[in-house]
Amino acid sequence: MEPVLAQSTGFFRERPAPRGLADAFCAVWVHRMDGRAAPPIVITPDATIDLQWIDGRFRIAGPDKELQIETPPAGAVIIGFRFRPGAAAGWLGVPAGEIVGERLGLSEVWGTRARVLTDSIKAKPDLAELVRQLEKTVGMHTEGRAALDRQMGRAFDVIRDGLPPETPLVPFLQRHLHMSERTLRRRFDDTFGYGPKTLDRILRFHRFRRLQRQQSDASTALLAIEAGYADQAHLIRESRRLTGATPPALG
Repeated sequence: MEPVLAQSTGFFRERPAPRGLADAFCAVWVHRMDGRAAPPIVITPDATIDLQWIDGRFRIAGPDKELQIETPPAGAVIIGFRFRPGAAAGWLGVPAGEIVGERLGLSEVWGTRARVLTDSIKAKPDLAELVRQLEKTVGMHTEGRAALDRQMGRAFDVIRDGLPPETPLVPFLQRHLHMSERTLRRRFDDTFGYGPKTLDRILRFHRFRRLQRQQSDASTALLAIEAGYADQAHLIRESRRLTGATPPALG
């Protein structure tokens, strides 16, 4: 089978994280694969890190710099907790640069301490009840913990929203965050897993995707410029690199 974009197959729903999780997580999502043979799925880099419940255990997914391809079992259910930008490293207790492109069981990072979370989860036939149980368990571990690096969270927002045209990225961030270049790059590696330019490249593509959904009748060339690309050819190269497909094929 040809790989397909992850959220285009099976059942996928996402909602904002409830109050007890919001200090460290921005969203909770559920992805149920089709009961038939599931195709390989393409995971597009999106500058996020997820804590996932799959096959009765927690795993950490991301951050990704390049596309990933996974083949989940037919009918598999994945429940994800998406970290807020700047929160994953503090919550997990490891620099994001150490887990780039990885899919790791939580026990591989925490050792036996991961059992505190995993052993408290009981199998539930009802999916909504299982999600509530997971939210309660993760929330108990999150409550009262200052996991979020707010300065890096602001840096993420600045890049996500887009800099003024012709503005050099790193010098702009140095002024905005009052950091030396060396400190800036170290903080980005620890928080996001890669440097400012890689984060900018990933977020620019997702800015284009948002515009593509909002302005479905607009030409790809115009949307490319609006998103911050030099031209349509630049966008196409980045789209192939990040998703394996051209923009029109993404739908």
